[in-house]
Amino acid sequence: MTSSLISSRNAPLKATEQNAKTSPDFAAKLADTQALLRRAAAEFTPVTQASSLGAEDVVITHLINSLQLDIPVFVLETGALHTETLALLERTQAHSRAPIHVFRPVQESVIQFVRDKGQDAIYKSMELRKECCGVRKMEPLARALKGQRAWITGLRQEQSTARAEVPLLDTSEEATKHLAKFNPLAKWTWGDVWHYIAENQVDYNPLHDQFFPSIGCAPCTRAISLGEEFRAGRWWWEDEAAKECGLHVKK
Repeated sequence: MTSSLISSRNAPLKATEQNAKTSPDFAAKLADTQALLRRAAAEFTPVTQASSLGAEDVVITHLINSLQLDIPVFVLETGALHTETLALLERTQAHSRAPIHVFRPVQESVIQFVRDKGQDAIYKSMELRKECCGVRKMEPLARALKGQRAWITGLRQEQSTARAEVPLLDTSEEATKHLAKFNPLAKWTWGDVWHYIAENQVDYNPLHDQFFPSIGCAPCTRAISLGEEFRAGRWWWEDEAAKECGLHVKK
């Protein structure tokens, strides 16, 4: 570990200390984000936020609460989340003004997948990994979005090449799925996210302090090293171009 990542107490710096470097136009970005969230609440009801409890999502939930918007939040509790993520979920449920709804996979489907394919099947092929995501994420997501007119995500253009063109408001699936997607942090940088967290003392997943920028299920997530891409710790055994679980893949 380099000296730049060590504090005067010889302890690793927290994610807020490492990453909180706001961009020059942050105030304008924040104003645009607040306006977009107000529009979502006023014009696209029913609308809900999808939260993985990652850094971007805790920012959005904090904004929803601080603006006192009537936007509920849902979390997909896949049955394979880190202990730290589950603890943050409990704290969020305890302190959020907005309701926090938890959706879990059908237990019988999880058991059948493990019985038929094995608990380590995700490492054997991309098809099996996506099948696991289907059981643990996609089916619960469908239930979470049922009856919704729009949903709010933490997607940012900076996260990966596959997300480089993410718009603030995506209406491309309104005709087919009757569902719009708001991405209020689309233009924010990683430094902007952490500046907001630091300035507003937002509770966040301590795994971020251990170099986990993107946090999913425990078997599918690792810390990244200096110089690695933002999402390098997700499904690291697979091809870089295919690192999505399906939640944000258009069909």
